[in-house]
Amino acid sequence: MSDLDRMHIFNRVAELSSFTQAADTLGLPKASVSTAVQQLEAQLGTRLLHRTTRRVQLTQDGQAFYERCKDLLADVDELQTMFHQQGTQALRGRVRIDMSTSMARHAVIPRLPELLAQHPLLELEISSTERRVDLVREGFDCVLRSGAVGDTSLVARPLGAMRMVNCASPAYLQQRGLPQGPADVAAHHLVHYTNTLGAKPDAFEYLDAAGALVSVPMPGAVTVNNAEAYVAACIAGLGIIQVPCVGVREVLRSGLLVELLPQHVAPPMPLTLVYANRRNLSQRVRVVMDWLAQVVDDYLHAI
Repeated sequence: MSDLDRMHIFNRVAELSSFTQAADTLGLPKASVSTAVQQLEAQLGTRLLHRTTRRVQLTQDGQAFYERCKDLLADVDELQTMFHQQGTQALRGRVRIDMSTSMARHAVIPRLPELLAQHPLLELEISSTERRVDLVREGFDCVLRSGAVGDTSLVARPLGAMRMVNCASPAYLQQRGLPQGPADVAAHHLVHYTNTLGAKPDAFEYLDAAGALVSVPMPGAVTVNNAEAYVAACIAGLGIIQVPCVGVREVLRSGLLVELLPQHVAPPMPLTLVYANRRNLSQRVRVVMDWLAQVVDDYLHAI
């Protein structure tokens, strides 16, 4: 029995939490299944499963190994079918991606049914967070990143840029007045946004006539670290925000927010698909990344 066979058996036991059921589905004696897992544990030098008379449960090491097993077995299956006709090749396995909460909610998740209808054996793990994840250490296949990429060791695929707008609520403008130019904003409040609470507050940014970036320090009583909270704070009348237009299209149309100073906006925010510098990406990851690129393009150009 090969190591790959043992991994396949372990994977089935982990999925079913049962040696007996795994043996039945694989058409093997229960003793063979148990021996294969024991040999795998001996080879790895760690216990993968907790066994009792009533249940089988993954250990912490077993959970980590199981996650890697799923990916490896999917890659092997993909390798075995790489010379099949493209139309008959079934994509299977897990793809783990990260993106902002706003992008997940408004752009990607509403379009997921069409992707899974085309590739029903795919398993997608979607992390939606505002922090900068460690793509390699945390096991992400790709990250949809807003703003600067930062890490030059990663491969960056530009997807476009989001036009920025300045917004405030009607109630806030009624109370504080409508700023007529950049010189007026210092007397207003800004809802501060930061990925890390306690960091230096941001300022009101805009490009001047020469294309140079200008930053105007502004006071603000509220600091948030989440895109949804950022917009909600603005709707609540807590200050001005500078935000990608695509993220507030609906609230602008509804009148909950009002655009201001349209001639003095921050630079467009780039959107980039980032992934590890691997020579050979799996087909399932390539397909998901191409799909994400199309979804983002449709989202950016939606009326």
